[in-house]
Amino acid sequence: MAITVTENAAKRVETFLANRGKGVGLRLGVKTSGCSGMAYVIEFADEIGGEDTVFEDQGIKVIVDAKSLVYLDGTELDFAREGLNEGFKFNNPNAKDSCGCGESFNV
Repeated sequence: MAITVTENAAKRVETFLANRGKGVGLRLGVKTSGCSGMAYVIEFADEIGGEDTVFEDQGIKVIVDAKSLVYLDGTELDFAREGLNEGFKFNNPNAKDSCGCGESFNV
């Protein structure tokens, strides 16, 4: 099991955490939502829970709850700029389909 972070994503997370002034890493998860069934959840983590799994890549800790890990195993987190838009992208090998906007997926 693994979740990886690209160099671009790691730099962006480092900048966000430095500007925020606190946090142990980035929490990734999924929730039932969106037009394809599941949506990604990404937020700063101030603590690591007993049920969490922690992955470290590029110096960034990625924290995932047990329920979400099944859907996120093998995912690569990237950060990209396309024109005026920028944001995190999930390269998830478990996703069989995603909606046109890229906000939700199904497995």
